[in-house]
Amino acid sequence: MKKTPLIRKSSGELEPYSSEKLGRSLKRSGANKEAVSAILSEIEKWIMNETEVPSRKIYKLAFSLLKKRRVGPAARYKLKKAMMEMGPTGHPFESFVGEIFRIKGYNVEVAQVLRGHCVTHEVDVIATKGNHQIFLECKFYQTTGKNANVQVPLYVKSRVDDIIRFRKDDPRFKGYTFSGGVVTNTRFTEDAENYGICSGLMLLGWDFPPKESLRDIIDQERVFPLTTLTSLSYSEKQQLMDKGIVICRQISNEPSILESIGISGQKKAKVLEEVRELAENGDLSSLD
Repeated sequence: MKKTPLIRKSSGELEPYSSEKLGRSLKRSGANKEAVSAILSEIEKWIMNETEVPSRKIYKLAFSLLKKRRVGPAARYKLKKAMMEMGPTGHPFESFVGEIFRIKGYNVEVAQVLRGHCVTHEVDVIATKGNHQIFLECKFYQTTGKNANVQVPLYVKSRVDDIIRFRKDDPRFKGYTFSGGVVTNTRFTEDAENYGICSGLMLLGWDFPPKESLRDIIDQERVFPLTTLTSLSYSEKQQLMDKGIVICRQISNEPSILESIGISGQKKAKVLEEVRELAENGDLSSLD
């Protein structure tokens, strides 16, 4: 009897291959029962002859098989990888975070320099709703194995406190309340999470806080990053991000933006169809 192959995760950890776990990921991306069954069968034909397989190889094959069937579920399935593709700089991710807070009803400013009590500070995102302002630092990483450690919220908390100390004495902000936070496209270490909870600093990561994480917000608000799209090339995505287009919804709101980078006709229709499919129901809660 063959042993169950081991899967090496991006963190380096090993765990036994689980068809149930992979099946849940595929199903919750929006794939139907028939597609899930066929993809699992294809993958198991290959994987059962292996002893150890990198998780990225399983993902790559599953994504390829899913894309052949329907682009919407395939795009949702690649969400985590898409978050890493918002580089190489952190600016598109800052704009993405700004769009999330804008959709949630905040007035948003991105990449501002603010005066603090002691020094000035560069702030990635300022989100204002009513008389409350949140000062956000965005930490973008290009690999899933890189997590934000406790030094990140420690550093951000001191900067936020300096800004708040100044604004509390500024008559322009009379009656305002303030807070700070860190948003990352990966995960926080346990110490970072504990410090955020203890200090009152808002932390928003791929899977934190539970049920209100970045992944949850993307799913609930259908606010998919531009890089999720499979019908655009890397170069086309970069051109759009240079124009400030960072979420798929911006394309559906302004389809003519595609023509500004030379996309028209059938290609334009294909992109818009994928954007539409992404907005359809699909539960991302099982995507690791």
